[in-house]
Amino acid sequence: METSKVLSGLSYLSVLFAGILFPLVLFFATEDQRTKHHAKKAFLSHLIMLIPVPVIVYAAITGIGMNQIEFPVLFIGSVLFTVVLSLIVAVWNIIKGIQIFMGNTF
Repeated sequence: METSKVLSGLSYLSVLFAGILFPLVLFFATEDQRTKHHAKKAFLSHLIMLIPVPVIVYAAITGIGMNQIEFPVLFIGSVLFTVVLSLIVAVWNIIKGIQIFMGNTF
């Protein structure tokens, strides 16, 4: 198996073991343009999971010490949204990694 295929596939599968770090390091360390392309796509897809975090932090900070009904709804809703979004992104990355290893997308 080609080294570029292995590295490209691992950049997607790093959602399971290295998160954002592996695709970022791979993007700067490799010279192969295809591997760089897949590392960039994997890195950006890993960043998608961080989009709702500011909403969670805002809901947690504004709700401390207050008995508002909106706090639990916003906080719990944003946490549930983050969990669902993370699962979708993780499954998508696993599928992309397997496709690269199988030779369907390269």
